[in-house]
Amino acid sequence: MIILDGPSHDILHVSPVSDTWLMSEAARVCYKSSPRKGHEKEDNLNLLKRLIDQEDIPTPFEHSMLSVRFVCDRGVSHELVRHRLASFNQESTRYCNYSKGKFGSEITVVKPIRIHTNSIAYDIWKTQCEQAEQAYFDLLDAGIAPENARSVLPTCVKTEIIMSTNLREWYHVFDLRTSCKAHPDMRLMMMGLLFDIQMCFPYLFEELYHERNKEFIKDFGIDFDNR
Repeated sequence: MIILDGPSHDILHVSPVSDTWLMSEAARVCYKSSPRKGHEKEDNLNLLKRLIDQEDIPTPFEHSMLSVRFVCDRGVSHELVRHRLASFNQESTRYCNYSKGKFGSEITVVKPIRIHTNSIAYDIWKTQCEQAEQAYFDLLDAGIAPENARSVLPTCVKTEIIMSTNLREWYHVFDLRTSCKAHPDMRLMMMGLLFDIQMCFPYLFEELYHERNKEFIKDFGIDFDNR
């Protein structure tokens, strides 16, 4: 059994910073305004900043996209796919047979952030995962198909999921999923992504990132600025 020390992410595609032009062009359709010649990039960026100051997250940000591959446990992925304005593709426990060589003939699980290594809780959690793994393989050996044998797999079994949506919806996702009310492992996963994305689009995400990083330091003792 492989144990991953928490969720992770990999940015597959992000609209280039040059899409500042696209987002500002969408905004200028509404106002029929034009940037100054020779100052287009500066004026477009200032326009987007003003729009953010005037309202929550304006619709022009729907024209830029972000696609991410997450590696997390099944419980976290079930929360992630609740977001409606997004596209998803996910590793299927119905069609994947973890007894095969390409999976190393073992399952992979993700350790929850609140369960610390070298603790009694960790030993209990690890033992239960190992028992679930053995039950899964025993069912396969008994001729049960993976789509039915999966019923004994733990919620913390690892899954991969690709999510794509626009920047406006990503802001909504970050706002919900990095909140202190969100699941701890979801917060950990989304804070890592928010750290990366706020460096690409600071005028949109930087303020939210710094606010939530302070909360994360307080709750978990992890500072993403110094990871």
